[in-house]
Amino acid sequence: MSTTSMSTVVTGITELVTNDPARDGLLGVVAGAALVVAGDRVAWVGPEAEAPAADLRVDLGGRAVVPGFVDSHSHMVFAGDRGEEFAARMAGEPYAAGGIRSTVAATRAASDEVLTAQVARLVAEMRRQGTTTVEIKSGYGLSVRDEARSLAVARQFTEETTFLGAHVVPTGVTPEAYVAEVTGPMLAAAAPWAKWIDVFCETGAFDVDQAREVLAAGAAAGLRGRLHANQLSEGGGVQLACELGLVAVDHCTYLSEADVAALAGSGTVATLLPGVEFSTRQPYPDARRLLAAGVRVALATDCNPGSCFTSSMPFCVALAVREMGMTPEEALYAATAGGAAALDRDDVGWLGVGSQADFAVLDAPSHLHLAYRPGVPLVSQTWVGGRPA
Repeated sequence: MSTTSMSTVVTGITELVTNDPARDGLLGVVAGAALVVAGDRVAWVGPEAEAPAADLRVDLGGRAVVPGFVDSHSHMVFAGDRGEEFAARMAGEPYAAGGIRSTVAATRAASDEVLTAQVARLVAEMRRQGTTTVEIKSGYGLSVRDEARSLAVARQFTEETTFLGAHVVPTGVTPEAYVAEVTGPMLAAAAPWAKWIDVFCETGAFDVDQAREVLAAGAAAGLRGRLHANQLSEGGGVQLACELGLVAVDHCTYLSEADVAALAGSGTVATLLPGVEFSTRQPYPDARRLLAAGVRVALATDCNPGSCFTSSMPFCVALAVREMGMTPEEALYAATAGGAAALDRDDVGWLGVGSQADFAVLDAPSHLHLAYRPGVPLVSQTWVGGRPA
C-alpha cells in the first residue's frame, strides 16, 4: 500500500478544536477526541471511543489539537535589519512609514538566494509555532525587476502571494509617475507570480483615488484586491475596501462609526495585527467593538522587518486577548477560521471531513493555554497536509 493512500488515526487528544459550524459553540470543541487523516485531508472527527480503524495510529498522549494558524498578512521577502529603528521607537520616537525605504535599498541589493533563504527561515519559524498557511507580500522591491523577483521567491513557499508594489513611493519619483509604473509594467511583470494585489492606503503612502486606480488595474489583470488601511489615522481606506467588496482590509487601528458600519454591512474581513501595536506603541484596535457590530475579524502577524518583526501567531493570540478585548475562543477563531476567510479559503482554518489535515498539537490540555501561557513554545508538532512538518 502506498503511503499516499494510507490512513492515520490520531488519538490521545484531550481537546480538539474543529471550528466546525455544525458542532456546538464557536470552536466546535470535541473532548476526548480522535481524528482520521487520509492523504492530505481529514476523513473523520469524533470521540476517540468511536474512532474507525486506520492503517496507522498516532497517540498524542493527552494534548490539545487546534487547526493550523492561517497567517493572512506578512511581508517576509526582504533583506537588512531595522533593529535600531525599533530601539528608537521604544525610546519615544513615533512610528512612520518612511523606514520602508531603507529595507527597499537592502532588498534590491540582495541576491535571489539571500532572499529565498530569509523567507525559508521565517516560514520555518512559523511552522514551529503552528502556522500552516501563510500569505506573503512583495513591497520591498518597488521596481519592475525587484517586485517580480520578490513574488517569484514568495511563490516557492505559498500560493497566497500578494503584489504590493504600491507600498510607498520610492525616493526621486513623483506619486503620479510611480502609480503609472505600478499599474503598467510592474503589474505586468508581477501578475504571473501573484494571486492578490494590495495597496498601503495611508497618509505618507497612497490616497484613496490612487488606491482605487491600482486595485482596478489589478482586477483587470486577474488579481484579487486587499488593502492596508487606517493604520496611522482615520481615512477613506476601510470604506473603499467595503465599497469594492474586497475580501479583507488590514490594520483597522483607527475606525469611525461609519467605518465599523461599512465593515458590518459589507462582509469584508477586518484583519487585525496586534504585533504592530506592540512594536510601535500605537493604540490597539478595538476588536470588541468590531465583534459587537457583527464584523468578521482575522488575526495575523504582519511579519516584517520594520513595524512588527514577529512570526508568532500564538503571540498575536495572547495580545488580542490581553489588549484588544477578545476572549481566548474569539482570538483563536480569528487566527484560524478568520484568517482563512481573509484569504477566501474554505479548506483551511477548520478540522472536519474534507478539510485539509493542517493542525497544531499543543503541549497543553486546552487552547486556553495559548493566552494563559504567553511566550511559551506550546506547539509540539505541526501537521501540514496530513503529515508532521
